[in-house]
Amino acid sequence: MITKTSKNVTRKRRHARVRRTLSGTEQQPRLNVFRSNKHIYAQLIDDTEGKTLVEASTVDKELSLDSTSSVEAAKQVGELVAKRAQEKGYKSVVFDRGGYLFHGRIKALAEAAREAGLEF
Repeated sequence: MITKTSKNVTRKRRHARVRRTLSGTEQQPRLNVFRSNKHIYAQLIDDTEGKTLVEASTVDKELSLDSTSSVEAAKQVGELVAKRAQEKGYKSVVFDRGGYLFHGRIKALAEAAREAGLEF
C-alpha cells in the first residue's frame, strides 16, 4: 500500500534543501518564518552562534489581534519583528521562508518587514 506523505514532511524536505545554501551571520541574520494553522512566528537567527537574536509572533501580548491566523496578523508580526530588529541594530537580513510558498501569510509578513525598514 502506498501512503501519501504529509505536507509537513515535504515542507521540511524543501526547507532542508534551501538551508544547505542559506545561512545567517551576526551582521546579516536569517529571518526565519514558521506558520502553523493558528499562529505565525518570525525570528532572526545567527547561525554561526546558533542563537535567536530577535523574535515576534502572533502569541505576543504586545499585539492585539482579532484573528491570529490571518494575513493582517502576519503583516503586524512582520512590522513588529522589523521594529525589534532595528532597535537591536539589524538592518539587513536573509529571508528564509521555511519551505513554504511565498504566498499569503508568508508574503504578507515579508512585505511588511520590508516596508518597516528591513532589507532583503
